Amino acid sequence: MVNRRYFLKQFGAFSLAFAGFGQVLGKAANLNNLLEQTKGHGYGPLLKDPNGILDLPKGFSYTIFSEYGETMDDGLLVPASHDGMAVFNGSNGNLIIIRNHELGGEAHLRRGPFGSKLELLSKVEKNLIYDTGHNGIPGQGGTTTIIYDPIRKQVVRQFLSLAGTTINCSGGPTPWNSWISCEETEMQAGEDWKKDHGYNFEVPVYEKPGLTEPVPIKGMGRFSHEAVAIDPRTGIAYQTEDESNGLIYRFKPTIKGALHKGGVLQAMVFKSNSSMDTRNWKETNVLKKKLYDIEWITLQDTDNPENDLRFRGQAAGAAIFARGEGMWYDNGKVYFTCTTGGKKKLGQLYIYHPSPFEGQSGEGENPGKLELFLEPQDSDVMDMLDNLTVAPWGDLIICEDGRGTDYLLGIRPDGTPYKLARNALNSKEFAGSIFSPDGSILFVNIQLPGLTLAITGPWRS
Repeated sequence: MVNRRYFLKQFGAFSLAFAGFGQVLGKAANLNNLLEQTKGHGYGPLLKDPNGILDLPKGFSYTIFSEYGETMDDGLLVPASHDGMAVFNGSNGNLIIIRNHELGGEAHLRRGPFGSKLELLSKVEKNLIYDTGHNGIPGQGGTTTIIYDPIRKQVVRQFLSLAGTTINCSGGPTPWNSWISCEETEMQAGEDWKKDHGYNFEVPVYEKPGLTEPVPIKGMGRFSHEAVAIDPRTGIAYQTEDESNGLIYRFKPTIKGALHKGGVLQAMVFKSNSSMDTRNWKETNVLKKKLYDIEWITLQDTDNPENDLRFRGQAAGAAIFARGEGMWYDNGKVYFTCTTGGKKKLGQLYIYHPSPFEGQSGEGENPGKLELFLEPQDSDVMDMLDNLTVAPWGDLIICEDGRGTDYLLGIRPDGTPYKLARNALNSKEFAGSIFSPDGSILFVNIQLPGLTLAITGPWRS
């Protein structure tokens, strides 16, 4: 994947690697003032799209290449509710895109891959559908895989690759070239479903149509998963939980690169304050630009039969976060957003700096550090931060899921925010922003009605 450099320096060097973001902002008298002073556009003003889809700066353009309702190469339909994505190099210069679909059950039947009357269900092997439901209606979520030709800017083929899961929101790529698709739900077997939901599923990268065997990664816990970021140095997987009182988790696999082989699920704790409320809704408990020492507590009963995992974690000292959503690993750091964090509930951006002994016995003396990097006070600057990625040149690209017009936002390494794109089509969220491995194309979704776009232009390098 793009810009996956190993964190091989001593921990004291992380501040140097963080130069730009932390140091420049540290010179600002106040971050809120900085944000209010920089409501401009990093690549110039956004120009009105005559087609009414996507407003971009001068010199940039987009193509729409995969839309809800199209017939795919396996005879199924492109599902709606496009969400998290990952991009990998394929054969013959093509790219392989794996894309989530945040769909449930019967209520989303008309938006799913099998047709509004399940007339296409016979095209799928039933044993490759995770849950067909008690009423015979399978989960409509899952993933599609797209083989994309970046030269011709068109789809070579596309097909369903994970079936029968529900509310597949985001996830994360692995260093071993697969996609972790996350179910954002805690629905259990019962009236509607034959199986429990709220798991992660691993989808391998392949180019020929076919479904992945849907095996839940139970060791990573059952809860309202949002996103995953894996540190290639350690193989540890960090996870967000989309709940107003959620936790930040890490999963230490027994075998690096083999998530299905089990491991230990833990929750983030502030050493300075047990059960820290990081949301800052009423009181400012977490200060910007301050590094907090972090420890991790091991959780029990992670299959979560009572749907109380986060409450048990909080009682044991785990920190509370406001709707953890986007998460991304880059250059020895883990970035994540909390969509409704902050006094005005406009979102927060956190950065976790893993210990050089992350997950090992020496971590106690050299703990990982957590920093609240952004907490906007003006919705014109940022409004409800969601999915994010890191550009090859270091800018953060963040999807808004706000209460009006949504933007793709950029944050420069010097801390300057800017508007990269505007959804001119509707008020639905951007999702799944991800760069091609060579950094020339930014892929992104407009979740509803379900459009996947490729953006090109004079990117910084």
